[in-house]
Amino acid sequence: MSNHKFIRVWEENGIGRIELNRTKVLNAINRPMVTEIITALEQFDRDHDVSAIVINGGGRAFAAGADIDEMAGDTPVSLELLNQFAEWDRIQGIKKPIIAAVHGFALGGGFELVLSCDVVFAAEDAKFGFPEVKLGVMPGAGGTVKLTKAMGKAKALEWLWTGDSMDAAVAERHGLITRLVAPEVLLEEALAFAARLVQQAPLSLRLIKDTVNKAIDYSVYEGMQAERKNFYLLFASRDQKEGMKAFIEKRPPEFRGE
Repeated sequence: MSNHKFIRVWEENGIGRIELNRTKVLNAINRPMVTEIITALEQFDRDHDVSAIVINGGGRAFAAGADIDEMAGDTPVSLELLNQFAEWDRIQGIKKPIIAAVHGFALGGGFELVLSCDVVFAAEDAKFGFPEVKLGVMPGAGGTVKLTKAMGKAKALEWLWTGDSMDAAVAERHGLITRLVAPEVLLEEALAFAARLVQQAPLSLRLIKDTVNKAIDYSVYEGMQAERKNFYLLFASRDQKEGMKAFIEKRPPEFRGE
C-alpha cells in the first residue's frame, strides 16, 4: 500500500495491519488520520489475500481522543459542510473481521474507533472513556449509541455524564472488550486470534459478521430470517463444498474465499 502520514499499513500472513502513528500526541485522531484509516480498511476489505484486519496504536497509547485544536473553531455549518462523520460511517461497510489491540488510553474518538471494531483485545493497562462532556460537547461518531447498546442506558449515562475513564477490567465486565491480556503479549494474542481467522472460510466470516451486526438491531424473527438467507447463500460457495468434503475425507480444508 502507499505511504501514509498518520498511520502505518502493511500485510503479513493474510492479516492486514493498521498502526496509528501520531505518537507525539498519543495518536489523537484528526480528520486526515480518519481518512487514512478508512482508506486502509477499505483497501484491505478488497484484498483477496487478507482475511482479517488488526488495528493498534503505536507508542504509549491506542488513541487519546480527537484532535481538539482541529475542532475548536468549528461551527454547525462548517461541520455540516465537512460532513464530519461520513467517513466514520464507512467503517460499518467493512465486511472482514476487524480486531482492535488496545493499550494505554482509548478516549473519545479513540474509544469510538474501538467500538467500531468487531473484537477487542485490551492490555490490562488500557483506559477507556468519553471525556467530551468536560469540553462542553458529546461523542458524535457513534459513541453514545454503541455504548448504550453495549452497557444499557443507566451505565452508559453514568460514564457519558461524568466523563470518567474506566479501566480494562471494568470494560471487560461490561462486555466492551473481548479479552483482557498482559501488556507484553497484547499484540501477540491479537495476531494469534487473527491468524486463526485466516484459516477459516472467508465467506463464512463475512456472512457471520453481517448476520451478527443485523441481530443487534433486528427483532429475533427478522434476525433469524437474515441468518437463514446467509446460511442458504453459503451453499452456493466452492468453500462449502470443499469444507464438507474435507470433513468427510478427514483432512484440512483448503478454503479460497469463493
